[in-house]
Amino acid sequence: MTVQNFDLADVISVTDAAVQHFAAVLSRSGKKAIRVTLKEAGCTGFKYVFDEVDQAETGDIEKSLINGLKLFVDSEHIAALQGTQIDLKQQGVNKNLVIENPNVKDACGCGESFNV
Repeated sequence: MTVQNFDLADVISVTDAAVQHFAAVLSRSGKKAIRVTLKEAGCTGFKYVFDEVDQAETGDIEKSLINGLKLFVDSEHIAALQGTQIDLKQQGVNKNLVIENPNVKDACGCGESFNV
């Protein structure tokens, strides 16, 4: 059995556009950080959950973003998130968070859920 250590800087990267989006969300909500986790959902397995929070939950790993923003990642799902990039992209008239996760092995056709 091997034990793998994770450096959060290597687990998730967040583009400047996504950081600006998170800053705007937190400004409106009055919360202090964004928390990322996975939740069982859909026909394939999991979906991403982004919550505005004031503090980390037990076991969360913290990543400091620019401008003092913080990102908390649920340590239970750290292996499934390894190498993930979060970006904000313009798609037509809409801006959407786009999550590029190299661990995704299968995704449902509607994009609601994925499997790692």
